Amino acid sequence: MVRESVKKKEKPEEKVAAVVEEAVEVKEKLEGIEEVPEQQLNWTPVTEIGKRVKKGEITDIEELFQQGYRIMEAGIVDQLLPGTGEELLLIGQAKGKFGGGQRRIFKQTQKKTSEGNKPNFMTCAVIGNKDGYVGVGIGNSKETVPSRDKAKRSAKLNLIRVRRGCGSWECGCKQPHSIPFAVTGKCGSAIMTLIPAPKGKGLCIEKECAKVLALAGIKDIWSKTEGQTSTKVNIIHATIDALKKLSEMKVRPEDIQKLGIIEGKLKETKTE
Repeated sequence: MVRESVKKKEKPEEKVAAVVEEAVEVKEKLEGIEEVPEQQLNWTPVTEIGKRVKKGEITDIEELFQQGYRIMEAGIVDQLLPGTGEELLLIGQAKGKFGGGQRRIFKQTQKKTSEGNKPNFMTCAVIGNKDGYVGVGIGNSKETVPSRDKAKRSAKLNLIRVRRGCGSWECGCKQPHSIPFAVTGKCGSAIMTLIPAPKGKGLCIEKECAKVLALAGIKDIWSKTEGQTSTKVNIIHATIDALKKLSEMKVRPEDIQKLGIIEGKLKETKTE
């Protein structure tokens, strides 16, 4: 009887092998399941459009723009445009001698009161899928982290569709690498003029505005600025105003193919 009980006991090596086999099986099962972002799991829609998106009745963000719906929930963008790029723009400046402080993402202001100084932080965020959709938002708060979160949420709610094309007389490739025609946007005293550029020229524009155009899917551009351009928030909003005017301009049907104009993301061609 003693010998039989000894035989039934498992060796430590066998136990380790069994645990490893179970871990491999669990890993294989998890690899077959698509990961869902936490934002989509925790999102509880409130509006009617949000509920339709959550149920899967609306699967393309292009439907919202074509039917004129307004995006009022950040979760709609998270679900219909997964994998969008986010970036915080350098609109502030740290303290330094003779005004030479390093650029930073938070613009700090203070209010003098009898109780002391009350600081306020402003942040500017931009999101985009690098294929015809971009949004810029501003966030204000007494702390840095809430202002950053507010800016990202506001950028998703301010998402716009960008019209692209090739309007440069030096190129004529009919590909949507630039804009189809020159437009001018204004915010305050800052005036931004976007001019089509030939392929390979790059983004010849202010650095923070270049980040906005890159996330919108524009690769080549010339620009001209007027007014108080050192106010970063105004020059960024002037750029967005110019991008909005691209879609407001009426274009003749024969010029759409000539300039290679597309609005929104590129339509994927199915190959058999």
